[in-house]
Amino acid sequence: MLRFFTFFLLFAVSLVFVSPAVCNAEQQGNLSMDPPTIEKSYQQAKYYYKELHTNTNLGDSRSNWLNGVRNFRKIYLAGPKSDFAAPSLYMLGRMYSKMYIRFGTETDLQESISYFRDVSDLFPDNRLADDALYAVGNIFLSKQSNPQKAAEQYSRIITDYRNGDMYPNASDKLKTLSKEHGIPLPSAMLKRSYLENLSYVLPVKYWSSNDYTRVVIKASGPVTYTERLLEKQGDHPRRLYIDFQESYIEPRYRAPVPIQDGLLKQIRTGQFTPEIVRVVLDIESISNYKIFSLPDPFRVVIDVRGEARTVSKKEKSAPQHAPIASNSTTPVVEKQAAPEPALIVLRDQKKTAVNGKRKKEVQPTQLSLAQQLGLGVRKIVIDPGHGGKDPGASAFGLKEKDIVLQIAKKLAPILAEQTGAEILLTRDTDVFIPLEERTAIANAHAADLFISLHINAHPSQKVHGLETYYLNLSTNAEAMRVAAFENATSTHQMSDLQDILSDIMKNSKINESSRLAGYVHNSLCAGIKEMQNGKFRDLGVKQAPFYVLIGAQMPAILIEIAFITNPQDSKNLANQEFLNSIVDDITKGVQYYINSTTASL
Repeated sequence: MLRFFTFFLLFAVSLVFVSPAVCNAEQQGNLSMDPPTIEKSYQQAKYYYKELHTNTNLGDSRSNWLNGVRNFRKIYLAGPKSDFAAPSLYMLGRMYSKMYIRFGTETDLQESISYFRDVSDLFPDNRLADDALYAVGNIFLSKQSNPQKAAEQYSRIITDYRNGDMYPNASDKLKTLSKEHGIPLPSAMLKRSYLENLSYVLPVKYWSSNDYTRVVIKASGPVTYTERLLEKQGDHPRRLYIDFQESYIEPRYRAPVPIQDGLLKQIRTGQFTPEIVRVVLDIESISNYKIFSLPDPFRVVIDVRGEARTVSKKEKSAPQHAPIASNSTTPVVEKQAAPEPALIVLRDQKKTAVNGKRKKEVQPTQLSLAQQLGLGVRKIVIDPGHGGKDPGASAFGLKEKDIVLQIAKKLAPILAEQTGAEILLTRDTDVFIPLEERTAIANAHAADLFISLHINAHPSQKVHGLETYYLNLSTNAEAMRVAAFENATSTHQMSDLQDILSDIMKNSKINESSRLAGYVHNSLCAGIKEMQNGKFRDLGVKQAPFYVLIGAQMPAILIEIAFITNPQDSKNLANQEFLNSIVDDITKGVQYYINSTTASL
């Protein structure tokens, strides 16, 4: 009896709401209600809507749903600027959506989308605007299978309703769409101020040779990461993968790239979960690997060593590096290689200068004993520090990057002629190369020596002299200061790096680097003292954690030739005769090292 009474009451209410007078007023758009009446009518319309859900007899009739639609439409037309205008449009969207589910009429779904859009378009400041956008997004996603259009609606919430209650839901939806459909996240989500801990991973860079690979993965900020080595399964080689937590990578950087170049076979980068980026390295053979991170900008460096594979004659004759990728079409993996050196010495000992003119051949009798035995220095990489956007130290109108490039270009042909070694430069123009890339170039080219050239600086103009470094832990405050400057980081971060280095350097050529530093440093000191009549300060051979030396597989040193901030040192650095003397002294130091190595064989 009670159920019958309720139904009768609702039916009577519906008749009042959809009387001929009301229908006529709707068509004329001339309804009017005072605020209390509008509020009361809205509550009655919502009550009727709920009954459509709970009362089977009422809800199974499409005409009853249309009656409910007219109820909300009447309220909107009676007060299009009232507090219940936006809620009425929102309820119209909900009703048509429910009608589509119940009755399967396609026009109902279009009506639903239209009314939800009216809410966000006509009332963008209303609390229901982001709810309406979210509802439309869900319709496109679940009812129309159109993830791209759904993402557009969710993105509007991220952009325009950062403080709305739908922001977290829209964010989750977009991350899922990004993972499953490769749809880029809106730029607002990539700004750290908009998303608590989500960092974005940049395109991967790599260097690979027959038995060595270095991979560098940069991120927009510090990222927690874990790694795992998967053993060989069937035809699949051992794989190393790294998971970056709370991270995102744009879809355009996710496609796997087959490399088939040396040790590294393929790099696969993907959005493993909505908040985890996974980088997988498919490597022909892995004997050991090291992973460490560097700050400012945050990047993870992976050094992998493996068993050298047999190289075909075709591969031997092919170039050992590819050109740097264009920024306009950045690929998933950018292969950064050494810029063309100022001087290339071929393995048949025929020297070719930059202008292509053939120099005098070095006869076999001119080779050192170590080279004749096949045990000597065959390839040397010279690294002019800084470059491009990084000028290094500057004073008295001079820039470090320009001076060291001059020295490197002078040094390359002389060192090649005197040692018979192949000489490569990490840069021969004014370009910027990150520190970790310089060592990777030397490793990928299987260099026997690595020499990084720098000019020092100090807050006091009175400080002058020469100092030479090799990679090691250090407690010396001045050495740490110099390393911090060259690393473009803070001394505090340098201290943190020492824990990483203690493990990395177990396989480094520390002793040989120390010997090389000693020979070159002593040669430089002797030459400068003679040139300046003893007015010179020997600051000694030191050790410090320089990023540019980390992971070097060969004896590696860093020379701070002079202090650009000292007036006299600065004058010397502008003097070509002084620079020529520096070149000769470095060459002599390298020769001393080679000869001593030969003598100890």
